[in-house]
Amino acid sequence: MKVFLIEDDEDIALVVREALKSQGFEVDHFLRALEFFSAIEKETPDLVIIDVMLPDFDGFRIANFLKNRPDLSDIPVIFLTARVSEEDKLRGFELGADDYITKPFSIKELIARVNAVLRRAGKKKEGKIFKVKDLELDTEKVKVTVEGKEVKLTPSEFKILKFLLENYGRPVSREKLIESVWGYDHEASDRTVDVHIKHLRDKLGEYGRYIKTVRGFGYKFEV
Repeated sequence: MKVFLIEDDEDIALVVREALKSQGFEVDHFLRALEFFSAIEKETPDLVIIDVMLPDFDGFRIANFLKNRPDLSDIPVIFLTARVSEEDKLRGFELGADDYITKPFSIKELIARVNAVLRRAGKKKEGKIFKVKDLELDTEKVKVTVEGKEVKLTPSEFKILKFLLENYGRPVSREKLIESVWGYDHEASDRTVDVHIKHLRDKLGEYGRYIKTVRGFGYKFEV
């Protein structure tokens, strides 16, 4: 499992890294939030551990960024920080943190709480809900709603929307959409994708405009 650790104190980061590695985790460490933002556009970790007080960005802003990205919102977040006030803890949980660990901390406690958070996250993933403003896609119920009203989609339209939301903000090629929705053996073409996208846009109404054409390549979903 991959963990992203954002911590500007190199001594603490070393201790946390070695502890997690001893338990079989793969850990990428970032001293700055901007390094993390660059990395997460290329790879999605199983867990993010964030120090609140960083040189460039407040850790709370990083959590807010994650929880407001449909493709990243289900990544569990743990704050690891010296900020111990009740107000800070409440703010962290309001932003969607899965745990809040204060410094100094016990390594055994850290490992136990990491494992507990990942267990809970595993159960949540069984029925993931993507949410963008008032649009919701429920993978368990295979249901899409806009402003609380169900939008009837064909199975292929549902799969296209799901794939676009899983890659929120990233351009997805027509080839990738064909592979994801119909598979390699199907005779779907670029034209097939374009027709389905048109129908999907029409059915989503106002939200259809968030499916943006990437000329000569494919599509992306982005507000």
